[in-house]
Amino acid sequence: MTSKTPHAPDAPRAAVASDPRRWAGLAVLSASLLLVVMDITILNVALPAISADLRPGTVSLLWMVDVYALVVAGLLVTVSALGDRWGRKRMLIAGFAVFGTASVLVVFADSPGAVIAVRALLGVGGAMIMPSTLSMIRTLFPDGRERATALGVWAAMAAVGAAFGPIVGGFLLEHFSWHSAFLVNVPVMAVAIVAGLVLLPEARNPSPGPLDFPAVALSMAGMVALVYAIKSAGKHGLLDATALVSAAVAAVMLGWFVRRCLRRPDPLLELRLFRSPSFSAGALAALTTELAMAGMMLLMAQWMQLVQGYGPLETGLRLLPTALAAIISSPAAPAIAARAGARPVLAGGLAIAGLGFAVLGLAPQPLGYWPVALALMLIGMGMGSLAIASAVIMAGAPPEQAGSAAAVEETSYDIGGALGIALLGSLAAAVYRGDLATGELASLGVTGGAAETARESLTGALDVAGSVNASLADIARTAFEHSLGLTGLAGALLMLAAAAVVWRLTPRDLDLSAADH
Repeated sequence: MTSKTPHAPDAPRAAVASDPRRWAGLAVLSASLLLVVMDITILNVALPAISADLRPGTVSLLWMVDVYALVVAGLLVTVSALGDRWGRKRMLIAGFAVFGTASVLVVFADSPGAVIAVRALLGVGGAMIMPSTLSMIRTLFPDGRERATALGVWAAMAAVGAAFGPIVGGFLLEHFSWHSAFLVNVPVMAVAIVAGLVLLPEARNPSPGPLDFPAVALSMAGMVALVYAIKSAGKHGLLDATALVSAAVAAVMLGWFVRRCLRRPDPLLELRLFRSPSFSAGALAALTTELAMAGMMLLMAQWMQLVQGYGPLETGLRLLPTALAAIISSPAAPAIAARAGARPVLAGGLAIAGLGFAVLGLAPQPLGYWPVALALMLIGMGMGSLAIASAVIMAGAPPEQAGSAAAVEETSYDIGGALGIALLGSLAAAVYRGDLATGELASLGVTGGAAETARESLTGALDVAGSVNASLADIARTAFEHSLGLTGLAGALLMLAAAAVVWRLTPRDLDLSAADH
């Protein structure tokens, strides 16, 4: 792949390539990513224990879940730009320190507001860590083939973190208080700080322009409004007033931000990178892969615990096919791309994930675990495309713009995750509500507020069944499985459509093995 953007001098990159510590540095970056992703998924397992201890209201509970993503979304672009100027290693080490400090402060969290504040501070640390790991890989591995392999390992760690988070969380919660789910971060972050100081080289943009403070404000407001709109629409429907207002604010702020970035010679975020079709293909692949993972993991965790009756630890173990498949496919994807080309791997991974969704939609009901395990394995195999997507994105930017490229990829993940939960979750909820007609509920003696609670969620239906009519539980579980099947078919169509677009955008002769692109 070629780029007309001027590159930094070759000598420093060659020096980095010959540094034998680069693979040890990758281990530090991968371990930090693993922990951050685990921490995100551990919260899902810890929420019941936190709720039982602190008794948060509905609004507080929603903020405990949402504040992390909102903070990360608001800070990603700004933190990446600051890292380009201040130094990406410094930003990463500072992120480790913030993340570790927030994990210590959880010991003193004795109210819902305190937990929300800790989660917000964890979001600040996460926003500093996530794009820094990607941009540091760009610095550590200027050789294209090595960089693709390193990004394969990086992608595998993201999948492993998502799968092992519930397992670790379930184990800790069975033996200790919910605080332990956060405190486990502290020793790892302490080691990461020391190892990062020793093993990672410093890198920054050699000639950065002045920081564009109006663009900083626009990116923060626009991204927070966008993610909040998606989450509100997912919870309350597309016509929810809050969602519509937030979407309008996001459109204005982000439209203004894009216009400002395109008009400046030294923008906060280098959006001109999207002029490359392959760069756009990589960003789309990253977004849709995360969309699939986030949406499906949400529904699978509910199915396993509420329909099948598995405990938190058993649920985590039964989600392992995704991680195991990703561990194999992500590091292997660069080698396959070197032989067959990047385009079939990039689009093929999305298609394989689409087949995983199709299995859920076509499997006979009631669902058994083995069709679900096959679907999870195929979705995990599709994660292999994420390694190539990362390689395409990072190869599309010269070293001095690594921060912008990393911000684009991490923003794709963030929006993809929110969209996955909102779109697939909303579709599943709509099908579920449609199956639980008010007339049928009335025939069971479930009316008024109880009927609304039962139609709102499977958890609500099971609560109502325990106090009003036990037969409602079986009907609600059947409705949930039906919604899961139809959501699987919709997800399959979405992933296959994305695969077709990515195939069309990606150049046939795209080569990721060159030293620079």
